[in-house]
Amino acid sequence: MDPMRQAILDYVKREYLEEDDDREVDASTRLISGGIVDSFSMVSLKRFLERKYAISIPDADASPEAFDTVESIARLVERFTAAKAKA
Repeated sequence: MDPMRQAILDYVKREYLEEDDDREVDASTRLISGGIVDSFSMVSLKRFLERKYAISIPDADASPEAFDTVESIARLVERFTAAKAKA
């Protein structure tokens, strides 16, 4: 797993799973539809990503679908970091 996906996965595990939660979470685990991340948590996850990667994710792009897996989150971040690099 690349460093970005690992950082996102580590954040999700640290912030949204209880210590006694024995669910296996990986890059393809459903976070929102699986009940791990709710709409309020999604906002804090978005802020984490914006700070860590020095990007701005418009609210229109911060959809439950875009935040449902570590993989989809990473693709979103990659899209905005690439756009930032071109600017």
